[in-house]
Amino acid sequence: MDAHARQQFDFLLNAAIERFVERCEQRCGGPVPALARLRDDPNAEGVWVDEFVQALFRDFLLDSADGAAFVLQALARRPVPVITTPANSIGDFMQRLAEQAFAQVLARKTEEALEQRLAFQVTD
Repeated sequence: MDAHARQQFDFLLNAAIERFVERCEQRCGGPVPALARLRDDPNAEGVWVDEFVQALFRDFLLDSADGAAFVLQALARRPVPVITTPANSIGDFMQRLAEQAFAQVLARKTEEALEQRLAFQVTD
């Protein structure tokens, strides 16, 4: 992946992490329950990582075969995720694969961000 494309992907991932952490904390009532729900089930009530990734891909115009190729190129060294929804075409398959791969990375990085917040949280 070219350096400029890598920079764009890193920006996308960091923006997604920031947004997703905030969303999980608000919907789950703080970092502790958010982290617990995320670890238990990334698609649990208030977390919904798959739904978030689909919306993010739409917002960043990645909901196409070209967008999927961009994401897959950035995640090329990661293990192949299990596709949980059927695909009707090669482009659709690429989209599902990119969403699942991105969701896995996002969930892991969100866990790390929530753990960091908890580590530096001031207690009364």
